[in-house]
Amino acid sequence: MNVLIIGASRGLGLEFVRQYRADGARVTATARDDAGLARLQQLGARALKLDVVQAASVSGLAWLIDGERFDVIVINAGVFSARTQGLQPPTEADFDLVMRTNVLGPMRLLPQVAEALAPGARVAVLSSLMGSIAQRSNASAWLYRASKAAVNSVMKDAAQVLAGQATVVSLHPGWVRTDMGGEGADLAVDTSVADMRRLLAGLTPADSGGFFNHDGQRLPW
Repeated sequence: MNVLIIGASRGLGLEFVRQYRADGARVTATARDDAGLARLQQLGARALKLDVVQAASVSGLAWLIDGERFDVIVINAGVFSARTQGLQPPTEADFDLVMRTNVLGPMRLLPQVAEALAPGARVAVLSSLMGSIAQRSNASAWLYRASKAAVNSVMKDAAQVLAGQATVVSLHPGWVRTDMGGEGADLAVDTSVADMRRLLAGLTPADSGGFFNHDGQRLPW
């Protein structure tokens, strides 16, 4: 199996690399800094420097993966916003960082990886249940919520464009004990990633365009 993990310097991304490598997969993974690249190399991955916020960095990805055919691609790069409550407007700087990372990043990345898909490939973006409009019960961190609702739309469009080439889905990893999720979260990182890997392995083309919980449950938009 040939796997590409984008945004793998720590947390869920790094755990995807660890688990796929433990199963013998060939893994290419990206990180923004030298420390992250070193962690990936220690796991035996091919490590590429990539910053999804920088257009020049993303535009070089297609050249770096030219000739590859990936069975699984996971777009994990993302940032959280300020922990607002109610209708507190974000600063322009926060808005630009969150939307450029969580939405523009995948919109730039998907064309770069489209030519590197193996037959029957699975492409996933790590979204969040916080992006579900139907499940919305409060307005905390509304900038982050907006970015995840937007990236779900992006992946729905990608599923249509890549129909017949790849199964494209959005995934909610659960509330995970990472730097973003915090120590009080429900799930261990290894449990969340093992669940998502199992889900990805079981996807069929009929699932393309879907939004799934880490345990396989289909989620409402």
